[in-house]
Amino acid sequence: MAKVLRLILGDQLNRNHSWFQNPDPEILYTLMEIRQETDYTQHHIQKIIGFFLAMRAFAEELRSQGHKVEYLRLDDPRNLQAIPENLNRQVTEYGIQTIEYQIPDEYRLEVQLRDFATQSSIPVVAIDSEHFLTDRAFLGNLFRGKKTFLMETFYRYMRKSLNLLMENGQPLGGRWNYDAENRNAIPKTAVLPEPHVYRHDAGEVMEMLASQGVKTFGRIPSEGFVYPINRKESLELLHYFCTHLLADFGRYEDAMDTRYPYGYHSRLSFALNTKMLHPLEVAQAAIRESEARPAEIDLAQVEGFVRQIIGWREYMRGIYWEKMPQFGQLNFFNHQASLPTWFWTGKTKMNCLRHCIDQSLNMAYAHHIQRLMVIGNFALLIGVHPDEVDNWYLGVYIDAIEWVEITNTRGMSQFADGGIIGSKPYTASANYISKMSNYCDGCHYNKSLKTGARSCPFNSLYWDFYHRHADKLSRNPRIGMVYQTWAKMDEENRTQILGRAAWIKENADNL
Repeated sequence: MAKVLRLILGDQLNRNHSWFQNPDPEILYTLMEIRQETDYTQHHIQKIIGFFLAMRAFAEELRSQGHKVEYLRLDDPRNLQAIPENLNRQVTEYGIQTIEYQIPDEYRLEVQLRDFATQSSIPVVAIDSEHFLTDRAFLGNLFRGKKTFLMETFYRYMRKSLNLLMENGQPLGGRWNYDAENRNAIPKTAVLPEPHVYRHDAGEVMEMLASQGVKTFGRIPSEGFVYPINRKESLELLHYFCTHLLADFGRYEDAMDTRYPYGYHSRLSFALNTKMLHPLEVAQAAIRESEARPAEIDLAQVEGFVRQIIGWREYMRGIYWEKMPQFGQLNFFNHQASLPTWFWTGKTKMNCLRHCIDQSLNMAYAHHIQRLMVIGNFALLIGVHPDEVDNWYLGVYIDAIEWVEITNTRGMSQFADGGIIGSKPYTASANYISKMSNYCDGCHYNKSLKTGARSCPFNSLYWDFYHRHADKLSRNPRIGMVYQTWAKMDEENRTQILGRAAWIKENADNL
């Protein structure tokens, strides 16, 4: 009879955790597919399938290593569909004397498990997940008393403390950041390697979700689920990225192209966010590859990737735990609009948004510039309520867990935090989208026009956004040029631009 019950959440699939070093017949592990998690927001069907397939694979791996596991499928009659109820049932059924859990990464689960512990009749112990490179409080302590938490400061600290891309205490190559060199569009003549994908059968999970009435959105390809669902596959995908894509990653990391939805991106975020991979091993693998092939992989390529893994990812987690739960209610601009209905269909005449949203619905994937500078940019410019933006992003992407989603959307993308994460809003007109992509080719709208029925909506919306928020933004030194340019336009031109923007916002569902 087991004495200790250990809870494993769906994003805690870390085979190298100290829990799993030695099987113990007195320890029972439990993983749960529960309506609590399928229903807290409406999810892309691939997101639920991915988590369930990965959880099932992890449970089987634990069993094969001699561990005792109770895995509760969604349709199991014993499943009470919430963590506390299932734990209480297991305590009674198995005579459990102690419950242990790894600290969760989402605030709502932290509160739930903490409350459960205070009400439990037996000891409930929280331990570290052994995944992140800093503890929850580190970033808050680093920036104590500061209004803005500068990512570059955090990133440099991480590089130094982990001794990554360093030489004699200084950044390798003499520079910390090569971001300015990593802003090229993919050439029209480029031919990228075929993406490394899997073909996991998702039929059983899909049938179960349908039979249980779980509401989802999005689509799943006929070939099945394409992302890794265990550590072996995750390591294979990491190896593929390092050997085939890293050499051009930094150069084209911001590029968008209708021919190549994945571009040179690693697609490792699902494996990382479920803890099948550790961030340090990912960064070190890329560095080792660049050291082995210095003539092919220059410093700008590997630095851009390392910055995403040990800089941006850890930084966002630190912001989350420093600012939640208040962060989830911030709405600096008091935006109130709803998302256009085509966010759930992709049916819009705007090529860039049609492509990025279709890709999101088909693949549960879009890279950071598609999310930030196309989809998020449009939502910001038309004034969508941050709650709606958060819920859509949290549901649609395979890697979306709140600690990384809400900081990127409500913070960086929508500037709803008023400048905690970014010093200015991330906005752009059609000129940026045209420069970084081939999306404007053949579009119904003309990227060069600000007014008129065929003018690109981004152009008038861009100026309208800064006009209506001048009271909050005009004194921002990083935006001064925008307001100087707006002031130099003649009154008739400004009136036409604002009129076009007003029409677009009123008719957003029909663009």
